[in-house]
Amino acid sequence: MNYQSTRGAIFADEAEAILRGIAADGGLFVDPSLGERPFDWRRCLTLSATEMQSMILSHLLPGIPDMDALVRRAYAGKFETEDLTPLVKAGGDYVLELFRGPTAAFKDVALSMLPQLVAAAKEKRGETGQTVVLTATSGDTGKAALEGFRDVAGTRIFVFFPHGGVSAIQRAQMVTQEGANVTVCAVRGNFDDCQTGVKRAFAALAGDEAIRARGQELTSANSINIGRLAPQLVYYFLAYARLAESGRLCVGDPVDYVVPTGNFGDILAGWMAKRLGLPVGKLVCASNANRVLTDFFRSGVYDRRRDFYRTDSPSMDILVSSNLERLLFYVSGGDCALVRRCMEALAQEGFYRFPDELMERLRAEFSAYCCTDAEGAEEIGRLWREEGYLCDPHTAVAARAARQYREESGTDAPLVILSTASPYKFPAAVLAALGGSAEGDEFAETDALASLTGVPVPRSLSALRGKAERHGDVIGVGEIIPYIQHKLSEDR
Repeated sequence: MNYQSTRGAIFADEAEAILRGIAADGGLFVDPSLGERPFDWRRCLTLSATEMQSMILSHLLPGIPDMDALVRRAYAGKFETEDLTPLVKAGGDYVLELFRGPTAAFKDVALSMLPQLVAAAKEKRGETGQTVVLTATSGDTGKAALEGFRDVAGTRIFVFFPHGGVSAIQRAQMVTQEGANVTVCAVRGNFDDCQTGVKRAFAALAGDEAIRARGQELTSANSINIGRLAPQLVYYFLAYARLAESGRLCVGDPVDYVVPTGNFGDILAGWMAKRLGLPVGKLVCASNANRVLTDFFRSGVYDRRRDFYRTDSPSMDILVSSNLERLLFYVSGGDCALVRRCMEALAQEGFYRFPDELMERLRAEFSAYCCTDAEGAEEIGRLWREEGYLCDPHTAVAARAARQYREESGTDAPLVILSTASPYKFPAAVLAALGGSAEGDEFAETDALASLTGVPVPRSLSALRGKAERHGDVIGVGEIIPYIQHKLSEDR
């Protein structure tokens, strides 16, 4: 099956799309036939979590062999439950807990799978060189990617994160990472700077003769890579299946999903699940003070020319949401010229206007809301007091959006809130929201939060205490490319 660039006539099979990560023209690989090929979504709902994942990935990536075995290797023994992502009732809504994996964040579902897909894709294409994974992170992708690719034969991974732009726990997870093939580096800037720097590195290093001579090939672990995005569809199916099993709905009834959103990959996975037939109702895009997506859905103008805010929900501190490009491709009927013009305008002028008639199509499927840190803190406190449910700041943004959406729409359909991280990844913000305090570092705050609530700390986070820092590099945005070149030359 051919994947296509969102920006033009560049095609690749599934294996090449996974290994290259991004198309040569800067576009993202998409399946132009998504939703056109038959998929038995009703049967999918009857399967176990891993069987469900295998069925979905076999459909999206049919050229990757032995998917059942790849899925088993990806998830066996890594998650707290066999269900991977438990669904928990909290008041009148449901919370889909995506943080029960090895790094306590939703990225674990996809980044446990991606190394398996990369290995299978290399075998299929007969590639024996070193796969160099370049990753920008706003907090959670980095650790999950590092954990997934740590000491995987034939791979080398670089993770770049914004200096001072992640929580103390997120930083600790990354800078203490073990593994002979991993490099972690802070960048003086925000996530968009990291992401832009990595994209420029792909373009600049694609023809680097020294890298080619060493048999090294670049790919990405961000959701710009279809191998990272495709595994995320499964938890939309899992949530729907659990609601049906509980009798909350009849199979075929629509379910609305509320998604805390930064780079737009998580919510796009829900839209893709809908294209496969899953009865997804509205997809509610929840943003923090960096409300570029909320403003886009409301105005039709995507404008990154605005103040950037560092918030209590740092994984959403993003002004350039890369995966939105894929949605523009699909909703425009595959109009690559339109997508290319929009992306060029965004890069050169800082904004683009999407056609009104196409925005109407988007608004039929998406709603968008945003909230401040103060409003998010209120939501954390409310959920704990009224429902006894402890959530992190990203989930709080989604929970507040869920209440706003219900009030405005009047819907009585089941509402699923995607919870993307453990509250213990952001103990300072959560503790403060509950009126608590602690003196000392992030581990003192973690202890105080656990004492106050009685909610257990994930083992992967408590194990960070006392671990030595292994990665202390801090560079400027313009230094990313020479930094990668230098580090790769040392691997010789």
